Amino acid sequence: MWSLEKFVWADYRIAVLFTVFLPLILLIWAFVQKNESIQRLLTIYWRVASLLMITVYLMIGGLTFSFLTGLMARILIPLSLWFWEDLNEEIREQPNSLLRFAFVAWRWAVSVYSLAGAVFFAFYISCAFSRAQFAGAACQTWLQPPLLYKEILHGGYTNGFLAFFGVVGLLIYLLVLGYFVFVRLGRQGRSAIN
Repeated sequence: MWSLEKFVWADYRIAVLFTVFLPLILLIWAFVQKNESIQRLLTIYWRVASLLMITVYLMIGGLTFSFLTGLMARILIPLSLWFWEDLNEEIREQPNSLLRFAFVAWRWAVSVYSLAGAVFFAFYISCAFSRAQFAGAACQTWLQPPLLYKEILHGGYTNGFLAFFGVVGLLIYLLVLGYFVFVRLGRQGRSAIN
């Protein structure tokens, strides 16, 4: 029987594979193959997916609103991969190749993973609104992998110091997202071409 702890650790391992390693390999491959539409879409993906790393640093700091940023990241990732009409059309019209196949398979897989994760993660959104709930075992289970990440890569730093970088990253992220939603989106619509 799967416990919440086993599920959370499995989720983080799958996240590292689907949201870090595979898109990095695909981006390098797209650069080598000079496939500009896949490069552009993966660059957009990395900008949006940076919210996952920001969430890790917020969780290290024990900030309750990290549960909101985690849910937001899981929703924005598939949205960013399917939103752009021009890139979707360019990728759809490309001749069949191993890169195109791998990219399309990854895009579907990470979209399904993110949306399924968002649905499951939504059951823990109360962790963001109640300090008492946040201190409970279920919410604290979600903090275990970020704390291990901190011990491995940032062992000499305090949780509060790392949370500061998470908050700064979140503020920058929200400013850029706000600019996109309120300025750029109105000008260029669903076209990724500047």
